Amino acid sequence: MWTPALNRDRRIALQDRSTRFFGTDFSFEDLEERDVDQYDYSYKGDDMVDGEACWKIESRPRGGQRSQYTSSMLWIRKNNYTYAVIENYKESKLIRRLKYLNMENVQGIWSARELDMEDVTRKSRTILKLDSLKYNNPMHDDQFTLEALRRS
Repeated sequence: MWTPALNRDRRIALQDRSTRFFGTDFSFEDLEERDVDQYDYSYKGDDMVDGEACWKIESRPRGGQRSQYTSSMLWIRKNNYTYAVIENYKESKLIRRLKYLNMENVQGIWSARELDMEDVTRKSRTILKLDSLKYNNPMHDDQFTLEALRRS
């Protein structure tokens, strides 16, 4: 990870995935793309979130998959198949709640323009607002070198 303010790169070790992302209520793991094949799922019924019909689904990491959470409860919107809420648990204790807000269809992809992460144990919250969002922009391998990141 490149940190422009410090003008240096930082490697995130697997065991550091549960640490806070630069002092926010997000952890590094919370910001990773989840591989759906690394979890087991069970349907828990239908539910409503902010007036929207959702499927309620529990996910648990499969054996061998490392996670700070023992389970997550997912609310998936029925109208566009996007997350509405994710609650992350350690054993039976709620740790973090992530709400996906201000949904917008960007280039044919339903996207949350605002992510509201609540750390239930610390009683704190971080709101991430996406002002600019573009998909499928051409990228070249040389844009992902440390030298290119340092020039940014």
